[in-house]
Amino acid sequence: MSVLPDSKISNSTFLLTGFPGLEGKYPWLSIPFSCVYAMVLSGNCLVLHVIRTEPSLHEPMFYFLAMLALTDLCMGPSTVHTVLGFLWGLSQEIGLDACIAQTFFVHGLSCMESGVLLAMAFDRFTAICNPLRYTSILTNTRIINIGVAILGRSFLFITAPIVRLKFFHYCHPHILSHSFCLHEDLLRLSCSDIHFNSFYALALVICTLLADSVLILISYILILHSVLTIASQEESLKSLQTCVSHICAVLVFYIPIIGLTMVHRFGKHLSPVVYVLMGNIYILFPPLMNPIIYSVKTQQIRRRIQRWFTKQN
Repeated sequence: MSVLPDSKISNSTFLLTGFPGLEGKYPWLSIPFSCVYAMVLSGNCLVLHVIRTEPSLHEPMFYFLAMLALTDLCMGPSTVHTVLGFLWGLSQEIGLDACIAQTFFVHGLSCMESGVLLAMAFDRFTAICNPLRYTSILTNTRIINIGVAILGRSFLFITAPIVRLKFFHYCHPHILSHSFCLHEDLLRLSCSDIHFNSFYALALVICTLLADSVLILISYILILHSVLTIASQEESLKSLQTCVSHICAVLVFYIPIIGLTMVHRFGKHLSPVVYVLMGNIYILFPPLMNPIIYSVKTQQIRRRIQRWFTKQN
């Protein structure tokens, strides 16, 4: 990527970063990226359509799955215009306001996905450890309240540090580490006092992502303890099989986000390609894999999709 001199870049404009050393192959790289974004869109829309049209799927587990699919569906449009715009040669720059807006949605949606995964863990815990009260605990009203709480937690708490980005002075070379904007990336370019943002972001990660992952782990410890008390091995395996899809979704979400955090915190001397690769995995891998996981591992959804395609043929 050609880097413009600092004098030609205003304080409100940033340069996106593509794949170093592959500048001449961006048109070819745009093909798999376009396919991935199309698969994210079609896969999550298909899951939402199946849940909406199949009456047998109108139960708490699938309501939370619909929330997950909707979150993944929003993640794609929040980054597609900068990633594909860069690869297609339409624009290598992004304005400060657009960058802050993208940062808000990327981090807010990540926090929202973590909250939905926690809610899904609670759903599995209730279904396995307290099956007789499952429908009375997870009523439609309670599910709506959980969804509103997840939405509020995800976007209200990140507003303060994101708004502060607007008033920072960016004196370092305005070159981002990715082809989209992240909070820690903008902090790296700022010469203003970033202590509030740094500590607030760390506290937010601890109170949301870390706390969610610990609670998910605790829920599965309790689930495993409950399953081991079941006399029949067949019933135990059947109960655990209902959790396989959720466990895969948790791993698909947390492994990339932990990897990206480690790269930004401790990978100061790593190749820029590592930053770009980890960033794109963090953005695209969970929304791409979740519909595949639930379509393959969830029997009700798999059968409904098979029936739907059979009718179409």
